[in-house]
Amino acid sequence: MRKLFLVLSIAALTACSSLTYKLEVQQGNYITEDMIAKLKPGMTRSQVRFLLGTPLLVDPFHADRWDYLYRVYYDGKVTEDKQFTVFFTGDAAARFEGSVMPPLKGFVSAEPKLSPRAQAMEKSRELEAEQIQKNAKQDGETPKKD
Repeated sequence: MRKLFLVLSIAALTACSSLTYKLEVQQGNYITEDMIAKLKPGMTRSQVRFLLGTPLLVDPFHADRWDYLYRVYYDGKVTEDKQFTVFFTGDAAARFEGSVMPPLKGFVSAEPKLSPRAQAMEKSRELEAEQIQKNAKQDGETPKKD
C-alpha cells in the first residue's frame, strides 16, 4: 500500500511540474524608435547617455563605440535579441546603427499631455491673443510682442 501511495505521489508531482510558471527575463537597454528619432550626429557622450541610458557594453579597447544590447529570455531560451551601436569621433556621436524596439505601450510618453483645465486655459490665451491682434489691425497699429 505504501509503495502504491509513493508511486502515485511521484506521478502526481511530475505531472504538476509541467504547469510551473515560465519566467520571462528582459536584460539590457530597451531602445525605442522614439529615442533614436531624438539622437543626432554631433551629440556629446553625456547627451547620448542621457537619451539612451548607460550602455551595457563599453569596450576599453574600442573607446569610440558604445553597444546597447537587449535580450529577452523565456524558459531559458533567447526569444528576442537586439543590438544598437553608437560610434563616436572624439566626444561627439558620429554615426549609429542597429535594430530598435517599438515604443512601449501603456507607459507615459516623454512629453506629457496637458490636463483638460490647462488645455482650456491655453485655448483661452490663444483666443485672447487673436482678439488683440484683430483689434490692433482695426486700429491700424501693430501689436507689441512681450
